[in-house]
Amino acid sequence: MNKAQIFDFFLFFTALGLALGFGTIPIDKHTYAAALLLYWLFSSLYYHQVVSNRKKNFTIEYGISFTSSMGMFAGPLGVFLFETVFRFTVYLYKKWTRTADPEEFLDIFYNIGAFSIISTVAYYLYRLLGPLFDSIPFGFWVLMLLINIIISLLSSLMLSIVLRLYREVSTLGEMLQFILRSRSPIDFGKVALTNGFLLVFLEEGRWELVIIMFLFNYMVSLSFYSKAQSIHDKAERDQFKKMALNDFLTGLANRASMDAKMAELDGSDEYIGIIVTDIDQFKQVNDSFNHAVGDRVLQHFSSLLKTRIPGDACTFRSGGEEFTLILRKRSYAACSELIQALRTEVENSPVPVEYNGEAASISYTVSFGLYYFKATTPFSMEKAYIAADQLLLEAKRAGRNRVSALNALEKEEQRD
Repeated sequence: MNKAQIFDFFLFFTALGLALGFGTIPIDKHTYAAALLLYWLFSSLYYHQVVSNRKKNFTIEYGISFTSSMGMFAGPLGVFLFETVFRFTVYLYKKWTRTADPEEFLDIFYNIGAFSIISTVAYYLYRLLGPLFDSIPFGFWVLMLLINIIISLLSSLMLSIVLRLYREVSTLGEMLQFILRSRSPIDFGKVALTNGFLLVFLEEGRWELVIIMFLFNYMVSLSFYSKAQSIHDKAERDQFKKMALNDFLTGLANRASMDAKMAELDGSDEYIGIIVTDIDQFKQVNDSFNHAVGDRVLQHFSSLLKTRIPGDACTFRSGGEEFTLILRKRSYAACSELIQALRTEVENSPVPVEYNGEAASISYTVSFGLYYFKATTPFSMEKAYIAADQLLLEAKRAGRNRVSALNALEKEEQRD
């Protein structure tokens, strides 16, 4: 048993001791049974709206809690019984749906203990401070807000201790930061209002209003949850779309994205410089070192492309060590100058790598094929790409680390 689990049991038995020490439930058994049934039913219903934050060793769940109003109404023993019934219901539901973590059963003891303790604190604060706030305008609601701030911070303190025991946080400063950032003023107000109204209705025996309050909160929470889920689903779809059009290793657009852009530019009448480039003798890098070092070289060249190629240009990883650039709305001279500068920078920029556990530095070069033309209907982007690829081959044959370029417009003028 690790320290975090010992802490869980410490909270549980502390809560049990407080409950048994209190001895009785300060309301009649029929009223308590009705309250227990409603709180169990709606808390269980609310559970699917809980937001989970997965850590390395455990999961933190965030959702609105009604436990403080139950604690202020039914006392330490009453809230302990409610938490026990509710937490075992959640555990059985997770086992049935096969979503339970390996340590789920032990987590029950933390949840029962922590929530029972903070609700016991809420009960005593309510009984102790209630008379002092009676004479203050809106005193009851000020007290509800104060109590919920205190117990929310206490809950965050308990969670921060668990984080420290699991080494998710390493310093007291990180614990304090977690406590202060885990709740927002809106959260305090929402929980205070919800539990305040529930407590008022319970004390007045207005069971229909208790049910309406639960239903109202459920519908509002469900609406926000649905919207949040919709936003999350859209974000996931956007992410998958991005992954489908981007190269995972370099972060550049991939061949599929390049084909789509070329189809878009076909017949656009734009002046375009299309460049095909690859890393010279890249296979030798992989053979002499390893593929991890080769990947680092690819990432290094990609980083230079992202930094040096202007934002209105298009950069793609079109093959293993091959990259394609589409420069738009530039003169042939500007395209040529940009590529020559990039070639020189690559030559003079060794790549820091780690090989056999030691730091090393690798120099490499790249060759370019530049084809400058006007994207008219008869001459497609695909044909221009093939021409640039042929120019790259000429640069390789001429000795590598050079640019082979052709201005198709100048060639047409000479022919005319």
